[in-house]
Amino acid sequence: MKSTQEAGSSGNAKVRHRRSRDLRTLAPVDSDQRFLERLRAGDEAAFVALVAAHNDAMLRLASNFVSSRAVAEEVVQDTWLGVVRGIDRFEGRSSLRTWLLTILVNRARTAGVRESRSIAIGDAAPAVDRSRFDATGAWASPPEHWVEDAEERLGAAALATHISAALEQMPPRQRAVVTLRDVDGLDSDEVCEVLALSQGNQRVLLHRGRSQLRQALESLMAGS
Repeated sequence: MKSTQEAGSSGNAKVRHRRSRDLRTLAPVDSDQRFLERLRAGDEAAFVALVAAHNDAMLRLASNFVSSRAVAEEVVQDTWLGVVRGIDRFEGRSSLRTWLLTILVNRARTAGVRESRSIAIGDAAPAVDRSRFDATGAWASPPEHWVEDAEERLGAAALATHISAALEQMPPRQRAVVTLRDVDGLDSDEVCEVLALSQGNQRVLLHRGRSQLRQALESLMAGS
């Protein structure tokens, strides 16, 4: 017979395994039918796993459309309420993640309109400062190859802070595209669906956003 301590350890291990399994359920394909059935049945553990997997990404995305973290948090909470109320209407034509983020964007845009904030201003800014080119259109100041030695030249915390500041300087739609693609790992089709963008527009916004990040990192290393 197992001791009380052994039984307790075994029970804790089972709980950890179940939680880990819940999170893994979401990782490959969010629209997994069994997981969806658990959500529709009111399974609290499934909902906790869903929140754990997506809440941070939702908060980052909402922050692109509203003026403060407090408002972004309200948008996220409102989205979760919408998910609970609307899960039975989810038809599975997209992944569960895409569905969640689409609901979020719609609510965040509504909140942004209430704050009288436009999400499109500045999208047409040049991807690279014109002063970087000479009269012939060639590089006057070529970009540095910063990727290979970035970790050696900069502390991780300082780099993260600088990238965060650079993201904040982007127009909201550029920031949203870069965040979804490069931070949250969505593919181009998902980003287009979530943000209601064409593939061409998504590519332009991603290119401009990444170019601004590159310039910010080059400036940081030039002064390091």
